Amino acid sequence: MTRLVCSATNCLYNDDRYCCKGDIQIDGEGATTSNATCCKSFRERKGEAGRNAAMEPNRDIEIDCQACRCKYNEDCRCTADQIGIGGSHACHCQETECMTFCCK
Repeated sequence: MTRLVCSATNCLYNDDRYCCKGDIQIDGEGATTSNATCCKSFRERKGEAGRNAAMEPNRDIEIDCQACRCKYNEDCRCTADQIGIGGSHACHCQETECMTFCCK
């Protein structure tokens, strides 16, 4: 699994820069730069009421990756040891990005 550090603190699944979802999907099929990627799993947090207390933050996570041109993409799975998701002020998934993306 890949270690994930996420700066999209406005995401429903973000807990102290770790993800509570369990797995995420990175989009960016034609991406050649990181800003052409995004975390499709991002969901805007609308106050604390939307938060699921049963979710636990995970440092290691499964990542389904559609950014086929990334050197870490192997059969639509991320093989990087660690990635960062950017988007500290994101309100939509398109405002996030995989900061670790590296074009082949």
